[in-house]
Amino acid sequence: MRSLLLALAAFTALTTIGSAPAEAREGPWCLIGAEFSGNSRGDCRYWSYAQCQTTASGTRAYCDRNYFYSGGSDDDGYDQGYAPRRRLR
Repeated sequence: MRSLLLALAAFTALTTIGSAPAEAREGPWCLIGAEFSGNSRGDCRYWSYAQCQTTASGTRAYCDRNYFYSGGSDDDGYDQGYAPRRRLR
């Protein structure tokens, strides 16, 4: 029993030594407002415009592109659910 516990402890120690903590990644949209005056870029953890707008709702904040974002695809969710109006003739 003691050798089993010792083996389990050794296995746990070996598997956790090389692992790094998870890092927060920045997304293509930033929430900008008075709460983020110390950080000129604001809170840049939003992956779609709709997600940022939902968080900004009811506050004195607004959403803007994260101009420092350098990853992902061209589809940033800005026009999600938007359909252009048809012209009436």
